[in-house]
Amino acid sequence: MEPRLSDTFANSRRGATEVKNDNLELQTWSDLPAELLQIIMSQLALDDNVRASVVCKSWYSVANAVRVVNQSPWLMYFPKFGQWYEFYDPVQRKTYSIEFPELNGSRVCYTKDGWLLLYRPRTDRVFFFNPFTRETIKMPRFEMTYQIVAFSCAPTSPDCVLFTVKHVSPTVVAISTCHPGATEWTTVNYQNRLPFVSSIWNKLVFCNGLFYCLSLTGWLGVFDPSEHTWSVLSVPPPKCPENFFAKNWWKGKFMTEQEGDVIVIYTCSSENPIIFKLDQALMEWEELKTLDGATLFASFLSSHSRIDLPGKMRNNIYFSKVRFYGKRCISFSLDDYRYYPRKQWHDWGEQDPFESIWIEPPKDFSGFT
Repeated sequence: MEPRLSDTFANSRRGATEVKNDNLELQTWSDLPAELLQIIMSQLALDDNVRASVVCKSWYSVANAVRVVNQSPWLMYFPKFGQWYEFYDPVQRKTYSIEFPELNGSRVCYTKDGWLLLYRPRTDRVFFFNPFTRETIKMPRFEMTYQIVAFSCAPTSPDCVLFTVKHVSPTVVAISTCHPGATEWTTVNYQNRLPFVSSIWNKLVFCNGLFYCLSLTGWLGVFDPSEHTWSVLSVPPPKCPENFFAKNWWKGKFMTEQEGDVIVIYTCSSENPIIFKLDQALMEWEELKTLDGATLFASFLSSHSRIDLPGKMRNNIYFSKVRFYGKRCISFSLDDYRYYPRKQWHDWGEQDPFESIWIEPPKDFSGFT
């Protein structure tokens, strides 16, 4: 008796299913799609990423591509009252609460290389504090009225210099400097060229051996600590749309250094941020449409730049505001050209500029114990 056509189809389907099942059984973890592996690997901490990379060649390739070479800065919150400080890790989206009674009565001035620079208004005491090691380095007393202060590198380095500038008259600025181990601050008056006007809204950054000071109106002053010179660059302010100069626009400006370049970020409410790089050859501001994989961390007093962070964080700006009960930091993606979470842009006029700041944990730091 010849087999029926329906039986032939059934046997064919049964054979195909058995072959498919045999193929599935032969598949291993190394056969996972690269796109899925990237998503998984980008969520791993550095030590877990290294462990995963030794499984096989395909895992090594993906793990190495998304590996966190640099430690992401953490966002540190300063309480209005009490001694408990919060740290937010944007990679793991975790928050830590730590008690620092040694910071009582102080306000933050600047951060760099994992160190805080703080000031006690009641006593004019200036000091460095490392929240990850709890080490303190005292500096000579100095009265800071309406000034922003910055430093060049970690206070444990012999090259560390502190810098601040204020106006004495329209054509004269007073620049004060100090270094760890000094017994007093040095203040020298320099001739100043308008339209640079110093104020509490200055943005300071140390880049290529120079302190750059962005004024309220967008003009750049430059101080050379080795040559003890002050100059105002003939670079017109960055060009922004008129609507960027709305209420509290001065609080939405940020400046940082990225691999030898001075970077400025302008924000305005729901408008997309505008990023500029100082072209020192042409002496003009160049608008950037991409960060080429870098990540910027913007806060009022000091901002930071990082490369080689997890893939999802690259080409993004992270701002000093956390939403959704500490689960998500406000960021702007230059790839998607929008804020995350959606419509979660921030009005900087509503935020106390001294309440939070980005700070760099030590390399491979996994959290407070």
